[in-house]
Amino acid sequence: MSPNLCVSHIPKWNTFYNKPQTHFLFGRSKSFRVVTPETRFRLAVSENEEAVSGFQKLLGKRVGFVASILPGGSWWTLSEHREEDAEQPTAVMLALRRMWELVADKRWVAIVAFGSLAVAALSEITMPSILAASIFSAESGETVAFSRNAFFLVLLCFTSGICSGLRSGCFGILNVTLVRRLQENLFTAILFQDISYFDKEKVGDLTSRLAADCQRLSHVIGNDLHLILRNTLQGTGAIINLLTLSWPLASSALVICSMLSAIFVVYGQYQRKAAKLTQDFTACANDVAQETISSIRIVRAYGAGKKEFGRYKQWLQRLAYINRRESVAYGFWNLSFNTLYRSTQIFAVLLGGMSVLGCCVTVEQLTKYVLYCEWLIYATWRVTNSLSSLLQSIGASEKTFQLMNLLPSDQFLAKGVKLQRLMGHIQFVNVSFHYPARMMMPVLEHLNFTVEANQVIAIVGLSGSGKSTLLNLLLRLYEPSSGQIYIDGFPLTELDIRWLRQNIGYVAQEPHLFNMDIKSNIEYGCPRKIKQEDIELAAKQASAHDFISSLPNGYETLVDDNALSGGQKQRIAIARAILRDPVIMILDEATSALDAESEHDIKEVLYALKDESKSRTIIIIAHRLSTIKAADRIFVMDDGRIIEMGNHDELLLKDGLYAKLNKIQTDILT
Repeated sequence: MSPNLCVSHIPKWNTFYNKPQTHFLFGRSKSFRVVTPETRFRLAVSENEEAVSGFQKLLGKRVGFVASILPGGSWWTLSEHREEDAEQPTAVMLALRRMWELVADKRWVAIVAFGSLAVAALSEITMPSILAASIFSAESGETVAFSRNAFFLVLLCFTSGICSGLRSGCFGILNVTLVRRLQENLFTAILFQDISYFDKEKVGDLTSRLAADCQRLSHVIGNDLHLILRNTLQGTGAIINLLTLSWPLASSALVICSMLSAIFVVYGQYQRKAAKLTQDFTACANDVAQETISSIRIVRAYGAGKKEFGRYKQWLQRLAYINRRESVAYGFWNLSFNTLYRSTQIFAVLLGGMSVLGCCVTVEQLTKYVLYCEWLIYATWRVTNSLSSLLQSIGASEKTFQLMNLLPSDQFLAKGVKLQRLMGHIQFVNVSFHYPARMMMPVLEHLNFTVEANQVIAIVGLSGSGKSTLLNLLLRLYEPSSGQIYIDGFPLTELDIRWLRQNIGYVAQEPHLFNMDIKSNIEYGCPRKIKQEDIELAAKQASAHDFISSLPNGYETLVDDNALSGGQKQRIAIARAILRDPVIMILDEATSALDAESEHDIKEVLYALKDESKSRTIIIIAHRLSTIKAADRIFVMDDGRIIEMGNHDELLLKDGLYAKLNKIQTDILT
């Protein structure tokens, strides 16, 4: 027997000896103890107490759960989505006013839509009265009255049908216009923000706002507002008819409708909050999905598929948490409506029947009363249901309206100076910088240097020394924390930024090609009219013409970013920069993915550009020091500062960081 196995028998009385029989319990330590009847009794009592205690705990949990799912219980609490820049919820009337501003130029379509809606609603609400009159005129044999009522019914039917079709078409036009302009305005608001804004926001979240949130608002005009106004008119007409028939009978229907509206106020606010959280969690899930799919090679290479699925599943679970509560809340709302609706029918029959028995109303009036009670309760239900959908749409799109309120970056609002001729003289005066999200981590500190026009300048240094950040400041993607940058003696902040960027050619370290043909990628953003010959010349200078010509459709080949090698993409990006014929050329590790032959050819082209009649300043960031040996001046950066400055030979004689880097690369090559 294993020493871990414990054997026990139930103690019992030995009838022959009239004394308890002892049994041994073997444990891991192989010691034993005697179980007596007294011990057995205490164990039984203890087990009973534990069972009772467990039952009480279970009962307490069940009771607590039932209490939590009752209205106002803790189960209904929605998990908050933490946002750094939480803003106040958008008011419904403010949101509707913003929507009207977007479709205001279609006011004649809106007038026709609302006019036909009013005519259709009044036609429909008149029908129950004429229908009841027709029935009782036929019963009493009044042929003329029956024919007149039948004619009115047919006329109202056609009027309602024509107006309903016209109404639906006009509201549909307004709806399409609203969604298109929402997306246009939202995209414009996002597009013209500072680069620091995109450092904080996630791409998947923003694209979700453009797609899902704007589409959610597509039902506001075409469905929600339309039905709210229509049923409000019909409900008002039903109330007027009920009060005309008998105000004591009408009061019962009004009380029930008031109760239904009060319940909706609570439900509507809850549903609006749930809708907002649903859109937020959907945006987060979309961001995870987009990030994972766009980086699928890294995910697959590191075997992180399960981890990414876990991240995505986490947001889906939060969505399910919200949706479960929203569904149960909708069930309570339907329960309330159906109960109150049946109550209306019962009250209509009981009160109406007693009124008929008391000769207070006629049978015809009772029939009209029942019909209008039905109409009123359904109009109330449709209004509250459409209002609930409206609150959901606005609640789900609060982030959209908040984004649309963003003001464009100051550099897009200000009209700066345009120089008659740009020379390319650049000066950094005591420039310091830190990223907005990392206030305590300075990237550049007190930079002071000058770049003369028509020079080739190289910037080298260890990774993280601030080289690319320096170029970002020159492109005015960020503003210096302190200090000033001058172009031809003018502060960078006073120049027209669009004009300046038209005179700058920029090749990033990891160039991105757009989903267009190669020709369109090369001429992308070029401010002047371009001919095919110009494109081919730029491609030849960038050593890209041969591989482009070998493609099936040549320059018309649609770019597949994953089908091109890194070197091919870099050559197309360099051709794009050359085609602009810029005064200032900026290359951030632009030849890092090229083979030695292509790098040599492009290096010759770049150095030849400054020898033309046009003044041209070239700034190169490179880790390959062979690329920059012929540069006029080389700046060596370390920890956000320029620690060395000179040409290749001068820096080697200084025997500093540049000489050390050069020696390391020479040793690697040899």
